[in-house]
Parts: sequence; C-alpha cells; structure tokens
Amino acid sequence: MKSHRVAMVVVGCLGLTAFAGDPKVTSTELDHARLYLQQTQNGVVGATKGLSQAQWKFKPAPDRWSIAEIVEHMVVAQELILGPIREQLAKAPVVSERDNKRVDAIVENQLPDRTSKFQAPEILRPTGRWTPAVAMDRLSKNYAQLLEYLEKTPDLRQHAVDAPPLKAVSKGEYETMDGYQWILTAAAHTERHTKQILEVRADVNFPAK
Repeated sequence: MKSHRVAMVVVGCLGLTAFAGDPKVTSTELDHARLYLQQTQNGVVGATKGLSQAQWKFKPAPDRWSIAEIVEHMVVAQELILGPIREQLAKAPVVSERDNKRVDAIVENQLPDRTSKFQAPEILRPTGRWTPAVAMDRLSKNYAQLLEYLEKTPDLRQHAVDAPPLKAVSKGEYETMDGYQWILTAAAHTERHTKQILEVRADVNFPAK
C-alpha cells in the first residue's frame, strides 16, 4: 500500500469507518496515557466519595442528570469503547498518515470542556441499569481494562475508526480516532462528566446529607 493512499472501509454493525494509522505508541505517550487514566479515575472517585442515596439521586432540574445517572453514562461510554469500538479497531485495515498530535490535543483539551454542550446519543443515555455501588465497581474494572488495553496492544496507532465525539468537538475538522486516542477519549469523557458531577454538587438545592 502506498504511503499516501488512504484506505477506507465500512465495518461492523456500528458502521464505523477506518482511516489512517501511524507507528507504535511511544514510551512518552504510554506514560502520559497511564497518568491521564489514573488522574481521571481519581477525580471521579473523589467527586463521589461518601455520597448519600439522596445525594446520588438528586437532580438539579427535571431535564438534568443526577450524579448516579452521570456515572452510569460514564460507564456505558467506557464499555462501548472497550467492546464494540475496540473490536472494530482490531478489524480495521492498517493505513497511514494521520495528524496524531493534533487529534490527541483536541481530545484532551476540548472534549473535557463543559462550555460546549452535546446531546448524548440514545445508546449512552442512563436508564437506571445499576445502583451507584455497582456502577462505581464497573468503572473501576473498566479503568483496569483500559490500562491493559493500552499496555498490551502494540498497534494502537495503526488502526482508526469513525469518531462522532471528535467530529463534534472539532466541528468536523477531524473524523477518526485510533486506539490510543479512544483510550484518551475514555479518560477525557470521564473528566468532562466529573466536572458535571461537581456542578450538581454545587447546586443550591443539593442535599446536605
């Protein structure tokens, strides 16, 4: 395959599109992703520590999510990345020439920014699947799986698929993310919604206990 050719294929039931991939993740990138995963996990654990049932369930308004719903949304998004998206990445062809540094920066700097609001797709909306305790346990296990995915997948940069979150925050400038960027996205998404949890906690009507 010529280096300047862009390969494109529609794969799987999600209709994901594969584009260019780059060489292996560097040791610096690995260290950075490890730290970002740890920081964002610590952030959500700290933001939810010691909450009562009333605090978990409190809604600032009828059309806003409770902390329990926010955490459920985080977990569902992580499991989408660890399940269907990871499977599609593994099947995507190896291709080349992507602006990885720019896309990495957009994921980390723009995705957590709460000044831009987006409607969650139906698949990611909370439905009361789990109790808060179960959701937090799943979140912890998901973080362990994300770290394992990072550590044990040598070709994270070599496969990329269609990425609606990136399209949204980049206003269509970039459309695909590789495996490394999806791991960053899992962390950035958690960071974004940890900020949302703190917004709920700051509401004047948030239960004292």
